[in-house]
Amino acid sequence: MARFLSLLRRLYLSVYNWIVFAGWCQVLYLALKTLTESGHEHVYNAVEKPLLLAQTAAVLEILHGLLGLVRSPISATLPQIGSRLYLTWGILWSFPEIQKHVLVSSLVISWSITEIIRYSFFGAKEAFGSAPSWLLWLRYSTFLLLYPTGITSEVGLIYNALPYIKGSEKYCIRMPNKWNFSFDYFYAAIIALGIYVPGSPHMYTYMLGQRKKALAKPKRE
Repeated sequence: MARFLSLLRRLYLSVYNWIVFAGWCQVLYLALKTLTESGHEHVYNAVEKPLLLAQTAAVLEILHGLLGLVRSPISATLPQIGSRLYLTWGILWSFPEIQKHVLVSSLVISWSITEIIRYSFFGAKEAFGSAPSWLLWLRYSTFLLLYPTGITSEVGLIYNALPYIKGSEKYCIRMPNKWNFSFDYFYAAIIALGIYVPGSPHMYTYMLGQRKKALAKPKRE
């Protein structure tokens, strides 16, 4: 029974990773094609549907961690997925005024390359038991460049969205109301920007540690 459940887990995770891998491949293809043919102003419209689907699918990874299907700690998974969903739905989808910004292109390209490598790496591990050494190196090395470009794009887009957030008052809750509660999305966005200050170096340091362990050569006895 245990062997059957283990096989079922591997089959599910393999299918999940390769499906989301295909989604991010579509995002990257459409982003590069649109960028070269029409310009950065049209990138978001071209990638919106596959981007929303691929990024939202990552919510399942939180569930995977909670159920023990994967070994990734929730403390590392949750903030990364949470920030991605916030950018995807809370900024880009919610405020069309920001969708034509040039940083959308750098964001989408950074995210998609990172995820194509990550999902193919884990898909190979689940399907074949291991990933090739070159894919292992890409998995734990490309973030050295793509993490800074992705984070810079995220912070830049939130900052540029602030005037539209404040002007629209979207998602704000004003008093008086039956809950006796108020919420200002503008200040929430400022807090989100503030979290990037300690959060980004912490995550980068964590990933450097993971890289060191993953690429360390086994000691000879």
